[in-house]
Amino acid sequence: MSPMSPPEGFRTRGREPTGTRLVLIRHGEAHCNARGVVGGPVGCGGLTDLGRAQAVELRDRLTKSQEFADAVALYTSVLPRSIETARIIGPGLPDSLVAVEDCDLCELHPGEADGLTWDEMVAQFGGPDWDLDPDAPFAPGAESWTGFYERCRTALTEIAERHPGQLVILVVHGGVIEQAVKMVKGASPETRLGLRTENCSMTEVEFDGERRRLLRYNDLAPLAAR
Repeated sequence: MSPMSPPEGFRTRGREPTGTRLVLIRHGEAHCNARGVVGGPVGCGGLTDLGRAQAVELRDRLTKSQEFADAVALYTSVLPRSIETARIIGPGLPDSLVAVEDCDLCELHPGEADGLTWDEMVAQFGGPDWDLDPDAPFAPGAESWTGFYERCRTALTEIAERHPGQLVILVVHGGVIEQAVKMVKGASPETRLGLRTENCSMTEVEFDGERRRLLRYNDLAPLAAR
């Protein structure tokens, strides 16, 4: 123990990370968010003007701070709002990074509900109550809540194993970030945390063997970039 450190049984601050660090960035505001539309490939619509401004704020922070200068990989989902956000923040990341698009990092797969308003989805398909039945599909051809968790758990674990002990950036979605936090908490697949993950916020999770640790959550750029 360092003479500058409190004794182990008294320690309140975690140790420096030694495992793989996954930084999960939620995309900027998208047209589907602003319009109340189910945002799969059909309904996404890419970023709004506000969403692009949010991504620019994050880019400016990362350019100034260089906090991800040692990142070795960049992943996005295949949805336009994720890809566009990654493109905007790119100048704040190492030049060597080329975004890898991965459908397993998408928000819930909406099946036939894609592109409908939420009212239209409920009118056509009823809308599952995942508090009562987390295994119910979103809509025909869509995922359930528990199925979404398993997809995200597998994808995030595989990425962490692909980059042992390194820093990886992922531009993803609020639902994916919730599943990552559930992994940290050791929560069951059906658990719903009710997180409020903000657009262009950063959440960082350490994967160290079987251990998962939350290093930050909902870290927003605008305050730090000013």
